[in-house]
Amino acid sequence: MLQLKSSEFILPKAKNIIGDDACGFTQLDDDVFISVLCDGVGSAKKGGAAARQTVKFFLSQFKTRPKACSIDKSIITFAEHINRLLFKESMTQYEAIELLTTICVVAIKDNQLYTMNAGDSRIYLLDRSNQLKQLSIDDNYDEEHLSHVLTKAVGLSDQIEIEVQSHTIEVGDKIILCSDGVTSLINDTELQQQIQKGLSAKLIVNAAAKGHKDNERDDISLQIFSVEKLSPLTDMKNLELTIPESLKSGDIIDGYELTQSLMEHGRIFKAIKNSKEVVLKFPMVAAIDDESSLDEFVREAWYAKQITHKAFGDAWIPQDRTYRYYAMELIEGTNLLEYLKNQTLSIDNAIHLAKFLHKAEAHLLHLGLVHGDIKPENIIVYSRQDEAGVDFKMVDFGSIVEVFATNSRAGTPSYLAPERFLGQAISEASEIFSIGVTLYWALTSKLPYGEIEPFQTPKFKQAHPPSKYNKNIPPWLDSIILRAISVEEDRRYNHYSEFFYELKAPQNVKPFFDKNAPLIQREPLMVYKVGFYIMIIVNVLLIISYEL
Repeated sequence: MLQLKSSEFILPKAKNIIGDDACGFTQLDDDVFISVLCDGVGSAKKGGAAARQTVKFFLSQFKTRPKACSIDKSIITFAEHINRLLFKESMTQYEAIELLTTICVVAIKDNQLYTMNAGDSRIYLLDRSNQLKQLSIDDNYDEEHLSHVLTKAVGLSDQIEIEVQSHTIEVGDKIILCSDGVTSLINDTELQQQIQKGLSAKLIVNAAAKGHKDNERDDISLQIFSVEKLSPLTDMKNLELTIPESLKSGDIIDGYELTQSLMEHGRIFKAIKNSKEVVLKFPMVAAIDDESSLDEFVREAWYAKQITHKAFGDAWIPQDRTYRYYAMELIEGTNLLEYLKNQTLSIDNAIHLAKFLHKAEAHLLHLGLVHGDIKPENIIVYSRQDEAGVDFKMVDFGSIVEVFATNSRAGTPSYLAPERFLGQAISEASEIFSIGVTLYWALTSKLPYGEIEPFQTPKFKQAHPPSKYNKNIPPWLDSIILRAISVEEDRRYNHYSEFFYELKAPQNVKPFFDKNAPLIQREPLMVYKVGFYIMIIVNVLLIISYEL
């Protein structure tokens, strides 16, 4: 759990006034921290109101922010939004820029510190070696006689250019946010020395203001945060664990005997301990020297541990490890690709598979995740003891990523939605496409858009209905699959709930046709009705003309 020791204080420039500075912070979900400090611009009549409104807006938005939305994207989105609100309110109420404020934002997730500023309020990092570094950039003119004039602030225009920086932090680091009321009275060296002594924000601010009469100085705002503990992910990464360069059957790892390699790369093994068979997964050898590879494996192990739905096998991280790995339940079965080598899936089992995939993905979405690589090879088919029929399990925790990730390499080309080839974010809609392709293949032994090779930029033509290859597929299921694999996102299911609703209510499924198909194919009943009425009208006119 993320833990910070905090100290903050605001001293207005005169007694018995509210002042133009505002600040606040909050911690969310044990692993996300957000702090905001604003200095209302004194030359604007409503600078203080803008500062208070901005702090309140940021903290409330972060509390309700979708868990899947990245920190940097959230900061940019919220900053742009409050900027537009303040500018519009200024123009509407005052016909001048009166709601204007500087801003500093810091957010922490895992071991990453995200920073953003606009104006001349500052953000500093005092690291555990007592090196003070300014992380913000002062947005004012370089000329000495114009140094007090801001080039960027919230509410200055209808658009604001926002840049978020990311920094790696460690336990013992200190993060400082302050208004220019602090930096105009204390230089960086003095500030560093006072924080090193362990002085609180209140003591530092009061000492800086000493000797200055009311209105002889600006408002002074200071926040100090000491990092006492980082998230479990960071703790996991920092554990001193051995990554074996090679593994073979017969090796003993923390009491587990490796019995069989399950992959060609030799990093996933069947193992046995105390007569119980499990699967152990080790990081690739590259993780020994490559920090990004290690990060990926640690995150994979963490995700696997969080996933508790029965659609997935159990996964856990043994407590007394001396090697870097995690353990998984051994699922005895056959992957769907092998299971259907010489057959196609029955309609009942296909419907069961579709509902199973929905439940698996819905659970992941609750955690802010998506599987990222839905395909037959990652679905295990097995039979429950003393029960008829088959059941399924999802495997491959290594492909799981946060929903809306844009830098994900997860996925197999033949099952990827068209937008994924254009670098767009992974989403419910793109996952539904993969589910649809998997169902299409399971029922027909064919891929709707053919085999797509890695690094290929495919052209997606209209897919044939799966019922063309499997006459047992009912029209309603035909339509569900075609909608799921629609190349056009606006015609595809956008949410798992839509997909699942139609699976449960076949009577409500509307036919799905190529939008370029002839009208008689898309709306045959309407065409027949119109034709029928036209025939009646023609016959009536003929009768009338005959009588005349």
